[in-house]
Amino acid sequence: MPKRGAFLLLALVAFLPVSTAAAAPAWEQWRQVHGVFDVGGPRADGSLIVAGSAALSTLTPDGAVAPFARGPGGYRDDPGLEAYLAVSPGQHVASSGCDFARDDVFIERLHTPIGITRVFASGEESGSFANVDMSSLNGLVFDTVGSFDHRLLVAGPRNGRTGIVAIDCNGVGKLIAPSAPPLEGGLAVAPSTFGAFAGDLVAPDELSGIIWAISPDGTATQVVNSGLPKGQDIGVESVAFVPSGFTRGGFAYYADRATAGSAHPGSDSVLRLAGTDLVAAGVQDGDMLAATEGGASLIDVRCATSCRVTTVIGTPTAAHGEGHLVFTLNRAASPSPRSSATVTATQPRAGSSGVPIFVAIGAAVLAALAGVLITLAAIRRSR
Repeated sequence: MPKRGAFLLLALVAFLPVSTAAAAPAWEQWRQVHGVFDVGGPRADGSLIVAGSAALSTLTPDGAVAPFARGPGGYRDDPGLEAYLAVSPGQHVASSGCDFARDDVFIERLHTPIGITRVFASGEESGSFANVDMSSLNGLVFDTVGSFDHRLLVAGPRNGRTGIVAIDCNGVGKLIAPSAPPLEGGLAVAPSTFGAFAGDLVAPDELSGIIWAISPDGTATQVVNSGLPKGQDIGVESVAFVPSGFTRGGFAYYADRATAGSAHPGSDSVLRLAGTDLVAAGVQDGDMLAATEGGASLIDVRCATSCRVTTVIGTPTAAHGEGHLVFTLNRAASPSPRSSATVTATQPRAGSSGVPIFVAIGAAVLAALAGVLITLAAIRRSR
């Protein structure tokens, strides 16, 4: 090939688009935990509390799993049931003049009398913390914002609808929503940055796919229709708000319960998703993430004057998500065990890798300019 033709070919190649496509965010089957159905925390030391069948464990950011509250006086209630939990952030309830102790664990009690059991941070069960006048319970979360006076919010079926009770640090409950829409799973209280729903209790309804906001006076308002698959054991199961500082480093976690005979059989493991992958997909601090039970699909919801929904993980997998979505911050990534597996695969998307899209575009432009300069120099020399 003549020299001029070779340089022209090089210039043409330089102008070809540079692909920045990479795999979209994907859950990792991070650690096996028998019977896992919920994750809570983090505690003051950064560890999580994991709920399995009538058993609790701790899970550290580096992946160490250890029994918790298993000794004499420990916790062993409701085998086989989904008794969701919440870990106390240690806040003050002004109206009651008392405090929830940091790292105490509060667990739904799904046998008579229906209510909440407390497990001290030391691992000893204190027995009944509060009784609730409902036939069952299907969600709980601490108000970390303060709009409900930092009380423990508990939801359960009531006369064909949902009742929501706010329980103070003395175990005294107050019915704040006697007839909320159907909802269950991982609940959350919206931060002050979440538009018109700031300070509301936000909860998913897997049957309709709608995500609801319950105000402190009990009024229910639709936040968004998730657009996710809907139905019993399929639809949106959990919502959570990305904490401040997460975009600087952290992980999201979700329980993947083994469920025999299900179209989404699960893996009996804690799933993990890197904050860097979420940020690359456009997730920001203060956004709401919502995950399905069937397949652990994930959306990002951002509300200001209006709300918009973005798909983060679109293709359902064999995962069977349960309970809460939780986050850890600024923890060094631990090496994944060889047995770890990726459980979600989606179509590649430009800019979803760890390389920012503007860097890739800049590289393409520089390569193109270099090709043009080389070609011009070659033409001058050949004259």
